[in-house]
Amino acid sequence: MTFLWLADDPSRIDLDQSIRTLSFENPTGAEGTAGAVHGGRKGAPNKILAPAERVMLGDIEGPGTIRHVWMTFPPMPPQDMRALWMEVTWDEADGPSVSVPCLDFFGLPHGRPAPLSSALVAAQEGRGFNAWIPMPFRRHARIELVNGSSRSFPFYYQIAYTRGPIADDAGLLHVSFRRENPTELGRDFEIADGLVGPGRFLGCNVGLRCLHEEGFSWYGEGEVKMYIDGDDALPTWCGTGLEDYVGTAWGMGEHQVPLQGVPLSLTDPGASRPLPDFVSFYRWHLPDPIVFRERIRVTLQQIGAVPVPRGQGELRERIDREGRIAGSGWYDLGNSGPLEAFGVCERRDDVCATAYLYAREPQTVPTLDLSAALAEIERRPYEQPTDFERALAPMVR
Repeated sequence: MTFLWLADDPSRIDLDQSIRTLSFENPTGAEGTAGAVHGGRKGAPNKILAPAERVMLGDIEGPGTIRHVWMTFPPMPPQDMRALWMEVTWDEADGPSVSVPCLDFFGLPHGRPAPLSSALVAAQEGRGFNAWIPMPFRRHARIELVNGSSRSFPFYYQIAYTRGPIADDAGLLHVSFRRENPTELGRDFEIADGLVGPGRFLGCNVGLRCLHEEGFSWYGEGEVKMYIDGDDALPTWCGTGLEDYVGTAWGMGEHQVPLQGVPLSLTDPGASRPLPDFVSFYRWHLPDPIVFRERIRVTLQQIGAVPVPRGQGELRERIDREGRIAGSGWYDLGNSGPLEAFGVCERRDDVCATAYLYAREPQTVPTLDLSAALAEIERRPYEQPTDFERALAPMVR
């Protein structure tokens, strides 16, 4: 399978593309100026970020293409990890086209680092965060980072980009973050909406904080739907269930392949309830491009499974009374076995999504609502800091 960064023949020597890098060792990316501090002996590999500090990571004249973004920072509690966020503005637009927590940008919702290896983003060992998503720009790119936490800590980064012409039909990357806590019963969660085409939906990562409700044993019956251009009541693209969209089946545990996967499924080891507390998944649409001329809206239904144990018909009656049965209704399972019925039913959860889209022209995405992003993601009593976090704790103030 040919991935995006191998779309061009790597043996081709294109002298119109000249490489540059941005880091604290070379904040301007200028030729022949990197590593000058302290005689070039690793003088400025990082910066200590103060609480509420905003840092310019890149202020670049175009045309050009960002090829690789890498960063790292010490492990901390989830609300501090997610409070580090980034904004990217293309071609001097009025507002950012990227506004998202850093971990979510790299495919990791909930403020919880985890090992991740995918076609476009990776978190090596859960602590080195990488993105190989091509980000072309025509005139200008501004990349900013904000420490929204109350802590100070060392931050490292490097951005590789090429200066040189981009294709006339190139799209500019737009990344938005949405969260509903909780979702509304019977109304589909919006992963992406609001951008004007022509464009392409590149993919998404989604995080769920499962809201445990008696009787629900599974959260993932909802379908992903894509309403493209003139679609109104019904979409052009419709999946068959959440785990099916991720490429697995009959449930969804931790696994990873280049285009789909589940980096996190966190369950209380001492609890009898069947659902995880936190789960996340990603999908990239590379060999199956989702292109739109005018607009696109991508949604996720909140539907789960309810098995009715024999002798507990009151559970079924409650679901019926609340009008929450979905699909074709209840499946009656006869007079033998532990269950008397099974149904798929509307449910609520806490859902967040990071959507990645290309659009021909720069557009502004909603500015990150940091307080909403941080709500109710603190560590659960059964979670403990790792040995790695304890070892680096002296670096965090």
